[in-house]
Amino acid sequence: MLKKIIPVLVLLSLILVSSIVACSGNGTQNGQRIEATWIEPQVVGEIISIPISAVENYTITHFDFRAQDNDMTFMAYDLNGEIYVRANICPPCHSIGFSLDGDILVCDRCATTFKAQTGAGISGACVNYPKASVPYEVADGNIVMNSTDLITAYQDTVNATQSGEAPTPSCHGGSGTPTAPGCCSSADKPRPPSCCGP
Repeated sequence: MLKKIIPVLVLLSLILVSSIVACSGNGTQNGQRIEATWIEPQVVGEIISIPISAVENYTITHFDFRAQDNDMTFMAYDLNGEIYVRANICPPCHSIGFSLDGDILVCDRCATTFKAQTGAGISGACVNYPKASVPYEVADGNIVMNSTDLITAYQDTVNATQSGEAPTPSCHGGSGTPTAPGCCSSADKPRPPSCCGP
């Protein structure tokens, strides 16, 4: 009897360890989710730059830039050897954080997914807000961007919905009442009534 129980226990232990490893920490580009690392951009007049080495080392980075009395956030990531820079905002859920899961961008707050190559929405509450691309040049080991291009990409992402109103997140199930854990809770940004009810 003991000879039958030991192999079953070993198998269950292996399954448990595999699950823990698959769900923990930063992953690799082999389909595991990689959380972004915040970096500081260098701002000189209208030119904003970030080191290309940071993007290559971390795979996905976030940085912020202040313009027009607003803090605007952006992401830069390496996807199969190509660098992308996009607006880093999910307007309905107010997230300023994305992770990279293979070739998919995942909102860290509402889990809406976007194609990393195009920024187009795939599924989720904020799918109508594709992540606009920022043109850049590479010079002296830096990704170099113009503030006007950053502002345009940010505004294009924020204003993407056709109706001008942010859709109710799918975590509400159409009821106006949150149905998913963490849907409307945030220590850093309050949710508007249209998102989370009264």
